[in-house]
This record gives sequence, structure tokens and C-alpha cells, in this order.
Amino acid sequence: MKTEMPPVDKSQRQSDDARKRVHRIARLMDSSVRLPGGFRIGVDGLMGLVPGVGDLAAAGVSFYIVVQAAHAGVPARGLARMVLNIMLDAVVGAIPVLGDLFDFAFKANLRNTKLMDAYLDRNARR
Repeated sequence: MKTEMPPVDKSQRQSDDARKRVHRIARLMDSSVRLPGGFRIGVDGLMGLVPGVGDLAAAGVSFYIVVQAAHAGVPARGLARMVLNIMLDAVVGAIPVLGDLFDFAFKANLRNTKLMDAYLDRNARR
């Protein structure tokens, strides 16, 4: 006997698609490279090693996550927290050496995906 799946509305599908894209990008940017000892770094920290342009380019990619979160329905307050994470990552990351270490540890993109997920999960339960 076949069981039918309940219909999924278009906005839910778009939200799920946005969530998948955001998670993929966040993993690439913050935890795609495994180092000895289990610590993970991402492309964001590596981009930050290029003076000036690297942090700016990484912030541009990070803002894509905010745009996707906005399209998924995350409210302005959540988006503002996400932008603050990116700004902190970019400003501190611009400091030579110390900023590069901060870039590897702070993981703004993964933090922002958690903020997005928390909102979408709370909203889905309503």
C-alpha cells in the first residue's frame, strides 16, 4: 500500500533549498579543510591571508548567506546579527597575523547558518 506524502508548499521548498545552499557555502568557507588533530579551517581563513582583498572577498561571499536568509524569511533582527558577525570577522580578520588566527577560529558563516536554522525551525513549529 502506497502512503502519500503531504503536499509541501512552495515557500517551504524555497526555504529548504536556501538552507541547503547556505549550509554548503558555510561548510566550504569555515570548515572544508581538516588539519592534523581534527581542527577544521575553511576557505574564508585562507582568503584572509591575502592582504586587503582576501577579507573583502570573503565578506562578499558571507553576505550571500544573509541574502539567502532574507529570502527564506529571517526577520531583520536576525539578519542584523548575521551582518554583525560578518563585520566582526572582516574587521578583526584584517589585522595582520592575529586577524588571520581569528578568521580560522570565529567561523562567522557557520554561526550565521545556526541563526538562520534557529529561526526557520522555530517558525516551522508554529
